[in-house]
This record gives sequence, structure tokens and C-alpha cells, in this order.
Amino acid sequence: EVQIVESGGGLVQAGGSLRLSCAASGFTADDYTIGWIRQAPGKEPEGISCISKSGRTTFYADSVKGRFTISMDNAKNTVYLQMNSLKPEDTAVYYCNARVYGLDLVDYWGQGTQVTVSS
Repeated sequence: EVQIVESGGGLVQAGGSLRLSCAASGFTADDYTIGWIRQAPGKEPEGISCISKSGRTTFYADSVKGRFTISMDNAKNTVYLQMNSLKPEDTAVYYCNARVYGLDLVDYWGQGTQVTVSS
């Protein structure tokens, strides 16, 4: 059974930091990416960062570049999103996504974790 479990959300003041964790298990694939997508109330989902299976390739949206860092601990099958210099506009539900590339492309999603940044 595939499991994608996020943790680490919470309430923080502007300028503060949080670290999100995404524990992914139950799938094996030659290639996959793990990413973070967030959705604020009344807004479209935004893909903000992802990392390749090897950890050598990363992507950041312009909105978080320079403030967020994605990393992977393969031994723990866990991806982290270190979020620094948080802004009120970072307030959203953050979802972890595992995109598995095989004969078919399959997306697995976590349940989401709330991040609230107060001004």
C-alpha cells in the first residue's frame, strides 16, 4: 500500500521558519519525483518545489526560490521542505506528491498539512 504522509505544518509569525516532512512508502520505481504543491483559499494549486529520485535535480517556483530548500533522505524515504523567511502569502495547505514514472504515470498524494503565517 502506497502511503504519503506529511507533517510539520503549523502557525508561525512572518519571518519565521518551518520544516515540512513527507514520508513516502509502498512504491518502487526506476524513476520518480517527490514534490510539494500548495493551495491557498480561493486560489489555484501551485507547484512550489520537487526533487528527483537521485536528489540531484530540484525545482523551485519563483515565489519560493531563495527561501525554501527541498532535500531527500533516501534511507528514511523522506523528503523535507525547509521554509525560511515565511510570508503571510505562504499560508496554504501543503500537499506532498509522489509522481511515479513507469508504464503509466501515477500520482500519489498525501492528506495535506496546514501552514499559517501571521503578519
